[in-house]
Amino acid sequence: MGTSTRSYTPIVLAFFAGIITTRILFPQSQGGIHHISKRTTDVQDLAAHAQPWVGSTEFHPYPPASPVNYDPTLFPSDIGYSGPTPTGGEPALLATAPAYPKLSSGGQGLLVVPDELSTNNFDILKRWGNLSPWYSNPVGTFGVEAGPEAPDGCSVTGLHLLHRHGARYPTRDTYSPSEPAAFGERIHAVGGNWTATGKLAFLNDWTFKLGGEVLTPFGRHQLFELGATVRLKYGNLLKNFTETNTLPVFRTESQDRMLASALNFAIGFFGYPFDGQYEQSITIESSKFNNTLAPYTTCLNAWHPKRGGRAGWFVTQWANRYLQPALKRINSLISGHQFEIPDIFAMQNLCAYETVALGYSSFCPLFTKEEWEGFDYSFDLNFWYTSGFGSPVGRAQGIGYVQELVARLTKTPIQTHNSTTNSTLDDNPITFPLDGRSLYVDATHEVTVVNVLTALNLSTLAATGPLPYDYIPENRSFIAHEVAPFATNVQFQLLSCASTTGEQIRVIVNDAPVPLSPLKYCPEETRYGLCPVDGFVSSLKEIIQDTDFAWACLGDYILPDGDAWLTVDGTPPPKHENFTVQGMGSASWEYEGWKWPLPY
Repeated sequence: MGTSTRSYTPIVLAFFAGIITTRILFPQSQGGIHHISKRTTDVQDLAAHAQPWVGSTEFHPYPPASPVNYDPTLFPSDIGYSGPTPTGGEPALLATAPAYPKLSSGGQGLLVVPDELSTNNFDILKRWGNLSPWYSNPVGTFGVEAGPEAPDGCSVTGLHLLHRHGARYPTRDTYSPSEPAAFGERIHAVGGNWTATGKLAFLNDWTFKLGGEVLTPFGRHQLFELGATVRLKYGNLLKNFTETNTLPVFRTESQDRMLASALNFAIGFFGYPFDGQYEQSITIESSKFNNTLAPYTTCLNAWHPKRGGRAGWFVTQWANRYLQPALKRINSLISGHQFEIPDIFAMQNLCAYETVALGYSSFCPLFTKEEWEGFDYSFDLNFWYTSGFGSPVGRAQGIGYVQELVARLTKTPIQTHNSTTNSTLDDNPITFPLDGRSLYVDATHEVTVVNVLTALNLSTLAATGPLPYDYIPENRSFIAHEVAPFATNVQFQLLSCASTTGEQIRVIVNDAPVPLSPLKYCPEETRYGLCPVDGFVSSLKEIIQDTDFAWACLGDYILPDGDAWLTVDGTPPPKHENFTVQGMGSASWEYEGWKWPLPY
């Protein structure tokens, strides 16, 4: 059918919909996993045509609603007789081990991928953008030729950890043609009328087995493992809490996958049961509630296709280029139906999502290494232009967390709540302690991580400038799978060093330090990525002062498609004289059918 002319704006909006939606739109199903019982036993017929149920949703409702053998009185979780329970010394791997443990592969030995796509020179798990599992970035990834271990003569005194949730199921968005659920509905609608062969033959009997947005088993494992490794590296920081007779306060949001990620992290960090070992703050993730860990809920322009959602144009142009060979090749494997570009993009999405949910996907071998490079780059374009240095709302959405970080580092309450900070929670010393505690842990989404890196002005990530839509630049400085994979984590590491006066700080993204030299009051020191906390804070205070959240997130500017307007610091165009600020209470704007609030 040739190149699709469908708009890719829904692709980018779907990325965001998967971040803030609180209602899952499940396609209509006839229930349970009944599709299995209806399948023919005639193997010859099975191979001849796509089955009528192909593409339909298959789900397994577990646990049973009312199991007949459920009896907590006979199966209590604690019966006493626990034996000796003395605790040992806290681990401090950063100070005691001769080397730092690295996670070389995001699959962690749990995921299966085609051999030809997992070699010494190519790892498909690192070609899925924000759908990649996190792994340790190599030394020098961002320009600092050192690892995350404390430099000689330095000791770690504190940690502020910002991390993403683990691997999840996709959004159940049937409006975006590139989303897996929409692809399933389309082929289900024409099931029985076409035949797939060769590498695509599996599609004749394929059903959609993915849930919606909650953590997968692998995603739960990721956060448990992350919690355990942080305890091994930084467990000695808990001594601060014993000495002050306090508990750490960790934060997350109310979305299911966010709370589940935080609790799995806690089980890994504290062990089970974790009751009485820490306080879990759960912030509301919904429109009209300020939340620095979900800033898009009150940043209206994050959803506007001519402002924060402008990446759609770039992704459209790129997808229509890099997927043409795959479109032709895959269409040669099917008779009675022809795919379009959004279908092919959805198949690549399905490879990633099925792998992190089911352990393996037959969609993966359909594509070449070059096409996986293209898929990976589509996420670079998306995050650069919607959340990062190329977005007009990138800095504004991250500035609230920066304000909180400054408050924690200075032990000073936020003076002016003019962004996404929540005054109810942040002004309360119980829910937002500022008494110099040595450990803070915040769970968030990958877009927020990119927002924060942008707001921090870590401009080495933007050194190679705006991303083109017609080719992949060599040695580009912004790569989504390096900064925003599943379970991505940013360590704000505090250190005391014998050779310097005052506390030092480093920013470490997935085990690779990022240079702080772009910050105004940080030195041109790239060996370890260190900056005095005082200089770091002074730099951030100026950034906060220079950020206009109201204009960036609520202003009435309109940007042209494509590269007619570009930014490399995550800020919008200059404010015009008679600008208006849009309210959040109603549908105050509408553009090509998209309006606020979105119908999720």
